[in-house]
Amino acid sequence: MTTAQDRIHQAALRLFAERGAMQVTVSDLAEAAGVARGTVYNNMGTVESLFEDVATGLTAEMGARIAASSAGTEDPAQRLGDGIRFFVRRAHEDPSWGRFLIRFGASTPTLQGLLGGAPTADLRVGTETGRFQIKPDQVASAVAVMSGGVLASIGLVLEGHRTWRDAGSDAAELMLRGLGIPAEEARALATAELPALPAGSLRLVQPR
Repeated sequence: MTTAQDRIHQAALRLFAERGAMQVTVSDLAEAAGVARGTVYNNMGTVESLFEDVATGLTAEMGARIAASSAGTEDPAQRLGDGIRFFVRRAHEDPSWGRFLIRFGASTPTLQGLLGGAPTADLRVGTETGRFQIKPDQVASAVAVMSGGVLASIGLVLEGHRTWRDAGSDAAELMLRGLGIPAEEARALATAELPALPAGSLRLVQPR
């Protein structure tokens, strides 16, 4: 059942994505969530803390969903490629989520952790085992390239230039090829059927 706090967090996600973190008022949130101003005050601290709560909830939710989906996948190349495509597909399914990530993903430490956490671990494993043909000290740069590619691919989808399937597969394929995966294998990994992404909830943090 959707609670008032759920509605407030979803409304905040949309408004922050559209206007920015500092351009949203309590009245805006109440109207967008369909609740009274007093309900907003009872379910959040400040607008600034609500932004961090939304970013933290988004990070925890998506990270948990991807981890659950890839739990049975041992190949770091497959996990990395699937993860890239999960992000692009999610943005197609929930444009406000995608716009929030584009707007704040490169500048908000919490969201940077989402784009760099599990992928960094996969890159390190792939590098250590010889699956990826990069040097250990290039992992951070590879994460930066991947993060930029994911955000740009989401933008292509939201602007209607590419379908999520094409944009996600291309981003995954090009990333894997850059890591040294042979072209045909990279294409196969990037176009394989995606496993199911378990359901999640944005509201994974308590109001401050």
